[in-house]
Amino acid sequence: MKHLAGRALTLLAVLALVGLLPWLTTTDPALTILHARYSDRQPTPEVLDAIRAETGLDGGPAHVLGGWAGGLLHGDLGTSWVSGQPVGPDVTAALTTSLSLMGVSLAVALVLALALSARTLRRGARREATTTRAGVLAAVLAALPEFLLAAVLATVLAVHLGWFPALGWGTPAQAVLPALAMGVPAGALLGRLLDDALPAAFAEPWAKAATAAGLPPRRIARHALRRTLPGLLPQGGLVVVGLTGSAVAVETLFAVPGLGSTALAGALAQDLPVLQAAVLMLLLTGLAAALAVRLLSRALLGPALTDRSLPALVAPRLPARKGVAAGAVVLAVVFGAVLVAGLLRDPLHVDAAARLLPPSAAHPFGTDALGRDVLARLGHGAARTVLLAFAVAAAALLLGLAAGFLRAGALTETVNALPAVLAGLLTAAVAGPGPWGAAAAVAAVAWAPLAAHTEALYVQERAAPHLAATRSLGAGRVHLLRRHLLPAVLPPVTRHALLRVPALALALAALGFLGLGAQPPAPEWGRMLSENMPYVERAPWAVLAPAAALAVLGALAVLLAATVRGRTGADTATATAPTAPAAREAAA
Repeated sequence: MKHLAGRALTLLAVLALVGLLPWLTTTDPALTILHARYSDRQPTPEVLDAIRAETGLDGGPAHVLGGWAGGLLHGDLGTSWVSGQPVGPDVTAALTTSLSLMGVSLAVALVLALALSARTLRRGARREATTTRAGVLAAVLAALPEFLLAAVLATVLAVHLGWFPALGWGTPAQAVLPALAMGVPAGALLGRLLDDALPAAFAEPWAKAATAAGLPPRRIARHALRRTLPGLLPQGGLVVVGLTGSAVAVETLFAVPGLGSTALAGALAQDLPVLQAAVLMLLLTGLAAALAVRLLSRALLGPALTDRSLPALVAPRLPARKGVAAGAVVLAVVFGAVLVAGLLRDPLHVDAAARLLPPSAAHPFGTDALGRDVLARLGHGAARTVLLAFAVAAAALLLGLAAGFLRAGALTETVNALPAVLAGLLTAAVAGPGPWGAAAAVAAVAWAPLAAHTEALYVQERAAPHLAATRSLGAGRVHLLRRHLLPAVLPPVTRHALLRVPALALALAALGFLGLGAQPPAPEWGRMLSENMPYVERAPWAVLAPAAALAVLGALAVLLAATVRGRTGADTATATAPTAPAAREAAA
């Protein structure tokens, strides 16, 4: 009951904040509604006053919120301020569409996650895992922009090959391309987290005993999956909600009338009833997913969680694979050299005669639609994109750790149900458009997955028997946190935060494309993607350059994490392993 009450209060608070959007924005809502209804009508004071009276804006926020809440009690989601039609049928249809697309996308994500972790499952079940895996492929796939992947799939599989429809919704064939565009990045993220958690399960005593007893590797792998899933289920729940409401670009590209695009359209037109109804549906979906995840997690853990007899998952100290450190250094040097070469060029020089030129000696990465050098814009946009993304990741990591240790599950689930674009609109309404406002908006929602991951690991770590023994010896909360809880939770959550850096850069780019982030002509990788997407068939280099930079950024993050993790493991193993004479002396 307490669980539901906290989430209900958080839901009401978010809905109230959304309801204040017309009074937070710096533009006149009546003017926005007029332009959405009649693009050619003059905004005279009389016309604007009539719109305010019709929508209730002249009565203030309490009048508007009270009227909407009163109708909600009777099952009425309100009437659109733009179309004048009831909101309920359109939003319900959009929810059905989003849930259907989410189901197919989730199936793609789960299949890809299992495929990416299959090698670790197989080798771990056979006791053959001797090195840590970097997971570069998963990082590259997770860093792929959904809208870029959607555009490539639509161009190749729909336009050129004609295998699937490029637009529309309603048939199974029309769901394939948007499901792939949404499911591949989500599956890569889940696969990377699963691959990172499995070695700890295989290092537990039960796995060694099962191997010694002759249990088949397939059965051992199945038990290892069950052991690691409770820590990853919250991420699965967050992915479900994200696939439902945050795929605005994919829904727009494939003309899918989903809930995310409905919420964005309502926010841009300041059609408050539509926006409130869409956000309500998103939050209710998030609440349902969180409850299902909580029940499934408890079912998998069983009484060990409540009896505090659940052993902690401790990752084994495995050295990094040969060549990982060297690969990270080489990739970093090449990447840095490319960025330095771009910094030596002018990113703002416009040459109309050099529009969309292919790569050449004068322009190694070609030019964009305005004739600007792509290499120059890539180099100058690195500081703006990478540094800001890492700053947002660091802020999200701190907020996620704090919220996870405080077990603020209600706030975490509610925040995750909000698309980053919608958070950007709310933030820009208060602080105005700009790069720092966009960063604050992305950070305001980016901490939720990290908080869910932290809370899942924290709950399991608290149920470990060694913590009870430590408490009985007089250890206080600070000692438990510093010596036991943080060392168990911080490394995997930090690697999770690093894996999300390219996604944060893309979220910043999406807000910039909507005019809420970095303003043109400032060079920024996401803006480069958005500006050149209409020319992807004629000049693919203008899109591939920033997309490749984001993929390299994700690969570098996991390579560096694997190098540090492997080196720490090797050093620890060397420091703790006794020398041969010492071993003989101890045996004597």
